[in-house]
Amino acid sequence: MKKMKKPSIDMREITEFLNQMLVEKPLLPLVIPLLLVLWSIEKWVFNLSNWVPLAVAVWATIQPTTPLEHCEWLNKLLIEVWPNYISPKLSLKFSSIVEKRLKHRKPKLIEKIELLEFSLGSCPPILGMHGAQWSAAGDQRFIRMGFDWDTTNISIMLLAKLAMGTARIVVNNVHVKGDLLLSPILDGKAILYSFVSTPEIRIGIAFGSGGSQSLPATEVPGVSSWLVKLCTDSLNKTMVEPRRRCLYLPAVDLRKKAVGGVIHVTVVTAGSLSRNSFKRRSRISDDGSVVVVDNHNDTMGKDFHTFVEVELEDLTRRTVEVAGPNPTWDSTFNMVLHDDAGILKFNLYECSSDSLSYDYLATCEIKLRYCDDDSTIFWAVGPDSSVIAKHADFCGKEVEMVVPFEGINSAKLKVKLTLKEWQYSDGLHSLSGLQLSSRGLSLHSSISNFQPRTGRKIYVTVVEGKDLLEKEKSGKSYVKLQYGKTIQRTRGAANSHPTWNQKFEFEEIGDGEYLKIKCYNEDMFGDENIGGARVNLEGLMDGVVRDVWVPLEKVNKGEVHLEIEMVTINDYNQESMGSQGGLIELVIIEGRDLVAADIRGTSDPYVRVQYGNLKRRTKVMYKTLTPQWHQTFEFPDDGSLLALHVKDHNALLPTSSIGDCIVEYQRLPPNEMSDKWIPLQGVKKGEIHVQVTRKVPQLQKKVSDSEPPSSRGQKISTQMKQTMMKIRSLIEEESFEEASMILTELEGLHDVEQECIAQLETEQMLLLNKINELGQEIINSSPRPRPS
Repeated sequence: MKKMKKPSIDMREITEFLNQMLVEKPLLPLVIPLLLVLWSIEKWVFNLSNWVPLAVAVWATIQPTTPLEHCEWLNKLLIEVWPNYISPKLSLKFSSIVEKRLKHRKPKLIEKIELLEFSLGSCPPILGMHGAQWSAAGDQRFIRMGFDWDTTNISIMLLAKLAMGTARIVVNNVHVKGDLLLSPILDGKAILYSFVSTPEIRIGIAFGSGGSQSLPATEVPGVSSWLVKLCTDSLNKTMVEPRRRCLYLPAVDLRKKAVGGVIHVTVVTAGSLSRNSFKRRSRISDDGSVVVVDNHNDTMGKDFHTFVEVELEDLTRRTVEVAGPNPTWDSTFNMVLHDDAGILKFNLYECSSDSLSYDYLATCEIKLRYCDDDSTIFWAVGPDSSVIAKHADFCGKEVEMVVPFEGINSAKLKVKLTLKEWQYSDGLHSLSGLQLSSRGLSLHSSISNFQPRTGRKIYVTVVEGKDLLEKEKSGKSYVKLQYGKTIQRTRGAANSHPTWNQKFEFEEIGDGEYLKIKCYNEDMFGDENIGGARVNLEGLMDGVVRDVWVPLEKVNKGEVHLEIEMVTINDYNQESMGSQGGLIELVIIEGRDLVAADIRGTSDPYVRVQYGNLKRRTKVMYKTLTPQWHQTFEFPDDGSLLALHVKDHNALLPTSSIGDCIVEYQRLPPNEMSDKWIPLQGVKKGEIHVQVTRKVPQLQKKVSDSEPPSSRGQKISTQMKQTMMKIRSLIEEESFEEASMILTELEGLHDVEQECIAQLETEQMLLLNKINELGQEIINSSPRPRPS
């Protein structure tokens, strides 16, 4: 039997291992002598195990904690103030939060869901059932108490649209149990609150209208567990340690409802960055895969390139890459808030040497919210779970914060925050001295297909863009606007700083509808989305133009310059009262860059004009994308919508649409012609050149040598007869293609005849009105008989 060979000992490997241990654990050599000293004391002096309980007791005594305090008085007070004050306030606050969460996070089983009713009831939670205890961490004090809310006195009703029909979901009981952590900040002006760990949540639901006709939750499986998961996820993201919410207690309540804001974020610098500070990190490659990397073999002291990504909901911006353990970026970004509160996340990344991937290192957060006294509060988690809080008394005040990265107290990030503007639902603004703000910001349209009109119009001018992404230098960029179900778009403009200067009109919709913006790069194989944004139109004031730069979301850069104006329809209807009985003169001049509807790359375009119930059309221009019409139409001014529908003429097949547009005329000064190019909607390109005049009879001077409508109508009638005779002869000769072209001319003559008839009717009405006015003047000016 052969003897097994003893493994040889490689002293070089042992030496390298010990050197590596000394590098990573510099205090390790001191631990071995300490253990030998303790072993000697244990063996020859006294037994250390007898002193352990005494040491623990002494340590507990010197800790900055207090005994448990009973909270019966607090619960008695809560029972008194909960039904009439706290419950209505919290119900209103939480209902808006719940409504947003429901629209974001609905299960696949439910197509649509809407919050119908939300009330927390009259039964308050029980606080500190087993007492409350104060503790301290540095200069910060905390109080910990139990939270137990088990109630059936709650009224939450949801309307869900399922594949099988519509159902009402009634939440009939809620149980939330956990431990709360409260901390006063800013000299008692505010309180931070959070759960120590994820609380226990149970939710009981039924289907129907409640009461005896309710169905058990098992009728639609998964809904109860979905609501529990929704609540649990929301709490974990917002108020479970180290995430904390803030309750500000201002001395004054201005009773404003903030609906959004604009903040400028400056990422200044970071300190004490090294690979050894981040024990494990995630690497994100170009294909999107995530790989966890261990720093065991990384070299200490080697400079590396880092950058910071700033995240606010769907809006992200990133700094440049800077080398060294103490990088300085000094990068400022224009960020948009979609609510009265938000969370700014700062994600630190290391750039890899191959420049094809980057490593996620750490993150930190700063929360901010609007306060009822028109100020702003910022807070974050400090070193060792302490609190960092700042208060900006007014908009425009700069706040500087140094925040440690989560789990790493040695590496810190320095940022500067300036809340430039708060926006309110009543149209008021809280502006800083610098007008660099961007009107941004996001909610969702109503679940109902019915979108109520408010009687006001919104005019949006897309001015220009800057720093837009561009894949091809020769490509063009355009902007698509969506408000409700109305979609409009600009023409294409070249380079990364395009200029459009196009104005669009929308009818205002209630229920917090947002203007959605999407930017595209034109490409022959399909247009590419290069970013979008959402703009909150609440709080617009009549006649005040809001000049804003809107940052694009879900991209690293890019902004769009908008000018937004709100106008009440009644206001300009009063301005145009003198036009009652007047005329709208529309001249359709030409078109350019139209869509090619035929296989040969051209179109046979004509324009169908619709004004209320009246319809007119131009002649057909064959085989062209730049038609010249030069046709004039007149309509009685009754405030109707004036729409142009550009069609491609087909002799045998149905006509196809190559674009539509709306002609704005209501706000035009009387008897002043407006000359404009209007981009076509529903297509990628194309514009129509028109001239429109709102003629007011009281100010209008008749031209003596103009042709009267009666003689013009007679000429049109004669031309129609001659055209019909020509068509008959062409049909007899079987020249069907030429007859089709002549038939189109006949349709145009018929439209002109109808126009003459409408003009005659209008002049007749004006003449009768003038006769009535003259008769009334004669009656008023005649001397009245004196009483005898």
